[in-house]
Amino acid sequence: MSGNDSNFSLVETLGAYGAAVQRTDVLPATDTAAVLMGLYGEVGGIMATAKKRVREPIAFPSDQQAAAQEEFGDALWYFAAYCRRHGVPLESVFADANDHRTPSNPRQSLFELGQAAAALLAEPSEPVVLRGLLVAFAVRYLAALNAAQLSVAEICDRNIAKTHGAFLAPDISSLPNFDSDFGEEEQIPWQFCIRIDQRSSGHSYLRWNNVFIGDPLTDNIRDPDDYRFHDVFHCAHAAILHWSPVFRALIKQKRKSVQEYDHAEDGGRAIVVEEGLTAWLFARAKYADYFSDDNRISYGILKTIQEFTAGYEVAKCPLALWRRAIMQGYAVFREIRQHRGGWVVGDRGMRSLSFRTL
Repeated sequence: MSGNDSNFSLVETLGAYGAAVQRTDVLPATDTAAVLMGLYGEVGGIMATAKKRVREPIAFPSDQQAAAQEEFGDALWYFAAYCRRHGVPLESVFADANDHRTPSNPRQSLFELGQAAAALLAEPSEPVVLRGLLVAFAVRYLAALNAAQLSVAEICDRNIAKTHGAFLAPDISSLPNFDSDFGEEEQIPWQFCIRIDQRSSGHSYLRWNNVFIGDPLTDNIRDPDDYRFHDVFHCAHAAILHWSPVFRALIKQKRKSVQEYDHAEDGGRAIVVEEGLTAWLFARAKYADYFSDDNRISYGILKTIQEFTAGYEVAKCPLALWRRAIMQGYAVFREIRQHRGGWVVGDRGMRSLSFRTL
């Protein structure tokens, strides 16, 4: 490939990337400080990932590769956001940078990338000076990317998928439905109402179609925190994600007609995964006002959920759908907690969960 062809491909890729991620930029349009802090932090993440690779060259090489791709992608996202705020096309910066690339050793390229990020913190007002710093950063970014043996195209594709999946509202019509090929008796109901009561003993009880299901629950902790009502979250998973091995077990509608689903998707390990994930998330929620603010659900939390559920069918759900399930699940939980019970109403068609008083 000639230099001109290579430059054209880079410009085309980054032009498409900049347009694709613009919708995910929800930071204030005039706030460059937050963007610069994000950029500097992500460059630090690149260096931290490289440090682990040097320290542990054998351990988890695929994980390190994925981590490096993510860090480079996040740094590019912030750099694109910074260029956008100054009205500078991202692709033009990288076109200039591609013409000035010089070979450097891997460790030196990382140091130079850090220095280039630090130089941007000065935020010069002169357009010519700013342009020079932007191009200098892009030069170092491409050198570090080359040293990590990663391509611009794969970084762009991965970051687009990540940011769209985490921050854009999902298209409900395109979301997966995991039991459409099964009979009604093996499907999560498309609409359901679960009644939750708390008795004078402090135990919570679930009823579905006027039949008690599951076991009476307490908080099972020394300092009461109302975890006794946590089945609300399994209802949210069922209604919004169309997935909940715990909910299927409660209503006895596992997909037993297909052994692979009965054992792998609806079996004991999947139930433990969901219960463990729910308990971990609840521990985080207790210190975040039970997620009364959408901003309390960080990408880090969503990423951990993704790792928890890897290998199960629910991994096909975008992280934005998980955010929706968490927000609606905790909104209903706060109502149940306040009223010491209530109706939990799930609608799979609308991918929603709501609350009604008893």
